[in-house]
Amino acid sequence: MTIIVVDDERAPLSDLENVLKSLYTEAVLVGFTNPKIALEFAQTNHVDIAFLDIEMSSMNGLQLAKALKDINGRINIIFTTGHSQYALDAYKLHACGYLLKPVSKESVVEAMDYLHTPIIKVIGKKLRIQTFGNFEVYANEKPLIFSRSKTKELFAYLVMRKGSQCSNNEIVATIWENKPDTVALQNQYRHLVMDLKKTLRSVDADDILVKQRGSLAILTDKLACDLYDFYAGDIQAVNKYTGEFMAQYSWAEIYNAYLERML
Repeated sequence: MTIIVVDDERAPLSDLENVLKSLYTEAVLVGFTNPKIALEFAQTNHVDIAFLDIEMSSMNGLQLAKALKDINGRINIIFTTGHSQYALDAYKLHACGYLLKPVSKESVVEAMDYLHTPIIKVIGKKLRIQTFGNFEVYANEKPLIFSRSKTKELFAYLVMRKGSQCSNNEIVATIWENKPDTVALQNQYRHLVMDLKKTLRSVDADDILVKQRGSLAILTDKLACDLYDFYAGDIQAVNKYTGEFMAQYSWAEIYNAYLERML
């Protein structure tokens, strides 16, 4: 869980940070006195919850909240202020809480109990996988960067197959959409496998990949994945599925139709 706290006054910022540290010892907590730097952080890091002071000089909390939601529509916003006159505007932005300073532990806990977007816990998992909508991979809640789009597509196919051993020929025929099988294509596939291994190794997750003679698979118990939660009947995962599955890949369309029939 990653929490940011933004307040252009150092004293109340430190006070709230201390409250949060005492309550949520395992959270990644980052404080900012400059809203613009906080926004830059959110552009390159996944943020679950933002505690925002409303009255700031360079950018007020309402403006910052709108910008943060443009980056991540699922971010939970909790406002802090010394005054109550902004409450209506705050709730128009679907804020999870509106806390009056000085912020108490009790008020923080109450707001955290009513988060609009549940926090995804990845305990003992090396990667978090998003398959609903576009396919995305996160390591330590930061997007995993693939040097080749085809490498990412290879990993997506293995995730979709849910740990089944997939023959090399099956994978090649799928992600190259029945392009004629040639020596050059097989060499390209071998380079993709090596690139995937290298990419996973960069986040200490290369043991997820299981390579056998003529086939490839992944260890699903090392992943947190919305698709796997969907199959397990997790209500949050079921609600997250809105009719799109790995939308950037044409071969996923048939599987998407299968998921729709399960609802």
